[in-house]
Formats: sequence, C-alpha cells, structure tokens
Amino acid sequence: MQQDTHSKVFGYLLWIFGFLGAHRFYYGKPVTGTIWFFTLGLFFIGWIIDFFLIPSMDREADKRFRSGDTSYNLAWLLLTFLGVFGVHRMYMGKWLTGILYLLTGGLFLIGILYDFWTLNDQVSIKNSERSGY
Repeated sequence: MQQDTHSKVFGYLLWIFGFLGAHRFYYGKPVTGTIWFFTLGLFFIGWIIDFFLIPSMDREADKRFRSGDTSYNLAWLLLTFLGVFGVHRMYMGKWLTGILYLLTGGLFLIGILYDFWTLNDQVSIKNSERSGY
C-alpha cells in the first residue's frame, strides 16, 4: 500500500515560487529544480506547465520515498524558510549539524543547497531507521 509522503497542497504552495524550482526540489527532482532556479522556471514556460504536472510528481514522490514519523512537509517548510538557522536539521535529530548551520548561516549557504538536493533522501533514511527496515 502506497503512503502519502508528499502533499499536493504543499506542492502547489511551493509552485507559487516554482520559477525558483522549490516544488521540483520538494518532489525529489533536484536537477530540474536547479535548472528552474537558474532559468526562472525555463523562462516561466516550464513553471506554467508544472501546474498540470504536480499531481503526477506527487504520485511519483509517494512511491519513491518512505513514510514515517518524520514529516516531509514539515522538513521542507523548515528548510525553505529557516534553513540558514539549521532548524530542519534539528527537527530530524541532527543537532550537531543543525547548530553548525545556525552558527555559519547554513554552512555559508552551500549546506542549504546540499539539503535542497538531498532532503527527501535524508527524511526517507530517517523514517527507515525508525521503522527498523
């Protein structure tokens, strides 16, 4: 049975800023998220098309990532708005790197970029560890 790991509502909220790739990172597409970031959503054309692609991206993410106690939505919310303070890392129990991010502005913003690329996998691994798989 497929678990609902990602939210369409949250995906659409990130899509509002999607010309910067936020929704693509959220759904586990870091390469195209980076392309969207540097090209303003493929010059806004890809951003408009993504409005219709979000339901399929949501289904793919639900299949790909493991559900559990750690919420993808909350982790992404914390990363997106408080990432430089390391709050998303503290939420996942990574206190040492969370404090390091707090003291260094998200490890001089490079750590934030790394987390945009890998947060889904980090949460999925955390959920796997808690469930014993």
